Amino acid sequence: MGEEQHPRKRSRQHFEAEETRHISLLKSPRCETAKWYFSKEEIERFSPSRKDGIDLAKESFLRSSYCTFIQRLGMKLHVSQVIIGCAMVMCHRFYMRQSHAKNNWQTIATSSLFLACKAEDEPCQLSSVVVASYEIIYEWDPSASIRIHQTEYYHEFKEFILAGERLLLDTSAFQLLDVELPYKPLAAALNRVNAWPDLATASWNFVHDWLRTTLCLQYKPHVIATATVHLASTFQNGKVGSRRDWWLDFGVTTKLLKEVIQEMCMLIEVDRRRTMPPPPPPRREVAWAIPAPLKPPVHMSRGYPFHSYPLQSYRQPGIW
Repeated sequence: MGEEQHPRKRSRQHFEAEETRHISLLKSPRCETAKWYFSKEEIERFSPSRKDGIDLAKESFLRSSYCTFIQRLGMKLHVSQVIIGCAMVMCHRFYMRQSHAKNNWQTIATSSLFLACKAEDEPCQLSSVVVASYEIIYEWDPSASIRIHQTEYYHEFKEFILAGERLLLDTSAFQLLDVELPYKPLAAALNRVNAWPDLATASWNFVHDWLRTTLCLQYKPHVIATATVHLASTFQNGKVGSRRDWWLDFGVTTKLLKEVIQEMCMLIEVDRRRTMPPPPPPRREVAWAIPAPLKPPVHMSRGYPFHSYPLQSYRQPGIW
């Protein structure tokens, strides 16, 4: 076995590199403003990761990776979906201040979940977070669940989680704890328009999916919730609310609603193209084949990142 494949050597090198990065970043000045909403251009072209040579596709993959990691860690620790959502938003905000190239996303994701538990007054024991995170990170190693219970490895990993927590707070000037999620506005909107069960389920699923994207960095929670209800009702060919422009009751203009829905449709289409299987290789022999009958689309819900709904144009008659 080579030295790089040894679990102990590999983990030590990882932690030593992370400690150097954390110490250097902790000395950086705190952010001067509590601006947590950015334009699409700021996110795609001027993020800290972009300055360090990480392109948009790579950063999008890293965002998806730490969101999936947070979801798995939260389920392993049996915390609420609110805690998981808060941790995702904290990570999104952190990486708009710091670079992916200088901060390991697994460390930051673990610290974000631990910090979210404190922020939402749902405390979780640090020892449980340390053990669960280590087991997920090193799930390829059968001895990881035994090794993390050894004093040396446990305290070493715990110190890096605490260092990540301090880095999160320092980067945000301790304003990262104030996280608003679309869940409450969504519940209010669904109750206001008397949504039917299928619409409510689709809306909740969509909101879970949006937290994995940068929509929470572009739009406020009540805007995301209102647009989600409208998008879900459009996919189901139904109308909601007693008024034609019911979204105005929630402080969302028609122009803003169209903009947000356009962003949502683009995210769904991008995910659809990424998960679409490659086309079969062309046949060498050309023959007159009987065309196969068309079949209706089959709804196949997935846990993440998006649920499969027929992507229709939201500009349907009678909607606006």
